[in-house]
Amino acid sequence: MTSYLKTTILLAGLTAIFMAVGFLLGGKTGLIIAFVMALGMNLFSYWNSGDMVLSMYGAREVDAYSAPEFHGIVARLAERAGLPMPRVYIIENDQPNAFATGRNPENAAVAATTGLLRRLSPEEIAGVMAHELAHVKNHDTLIMTITATIAGAVSMLANFGLFFGASSSDERGGNPLGMVGAVLAAILAPIAATLVQMAISRTREFEADRIGAEICGRPNWLADALTNIHNAANHIPNHQAEAHPATAHLFIANPLSGASMASLFSTHPDMGERVARLRTMGASFGGGFRDGFGGGFGGGSENGGFAPPRDGRSPWGAPPQGDRSGQGGGFMPQNRRGPWG
Repeated sequence: MTSYLKTTILLAGLTAIFMAVGFLLGGKTGLIIAFVMALGMNLFSYWNSGDMVLSMYGAREVDAYSAPEFHGIVARLAERAGLPMPRVYIIENDQPNAFATGRNPENAAVAATTGLLRRLSPEEIAGVMAHELAHVKNHDTLIMTITATIAGAVSMLANFGLFFGASSSDERGGNPLGMVGAVLAAILAPIAATLVQMAISRTREFEADRIGAEICGRPNWLADALTNIHNAANHIPNHQAEAHPATAHLFIANPLSGASMASLFSTHPDMGERVARLRTMGASFGGGFRDGFGGGFGGGSENGGFAPPRDGRSPWGAPPQGDRSGQGGGFMPQNRRGPWG
């Protein structure tokens, strides 16, 4: 079974869950309404899901002037991947993380948190953004954002039925189970939707890791990045993600904290297994694996790296306003080497 066929089946299952909730809340009438709503949401999500997710996280778009280093990394990677240049966003959030969204490569966007830009080296950032561009290349972004929309709607509809009641069984076309159906929907539907999210995300993440490693040319860059992201995300909360748990599967690493009930069902594969696969991939190529940026990020453009801006601008997208890092600088990696090697 191909990855796309499996994902189609899983999306159909998520839609079926939404329709089942409608039936439990309103019988045949609820089923029909849920079916119409599912079609409408899929159509709306196709055109608007990317902007909706970016808006949820307060992402701000940056360009080659406002974030020259970060924008330049994405531009180089997009060129290597044979993709149109995506829109580039930065999210004000201390947890290191990133995601991609958009209905197709021509309308894609990639976003990284300020925590990721502060804590990771340029090579690791390149590995992360290569992973996100792999999602764009594989057309995962549309599937994953539609999944987030429907999964969120399933939970909302189930909770609505629980708090406001359901049609009784003696009404024409009403719910045959009455309030029992509403309770079952509220308890079981979000769990079922989360399980489908898990299946879709886990199907895609390993493939995006593999293709992302090929795009940047160094599997260990992504492996190092995943290790650092995982270690930091475990103790840095992402309050925006906690408020929108249905979007958790979009991120490169699970953004939900252990305090959240939603984190009981991880939407991501085991991080140790992901890192191990990338390490094996790097070792199997040995010295023959091509260098993604012709010598890395140090030394300026003459040897394939990125030259630092010469006008005092911050490389990661914020004008320098005094010393704002851990000991006081802008969006610079903390306790790691500098952003240009």
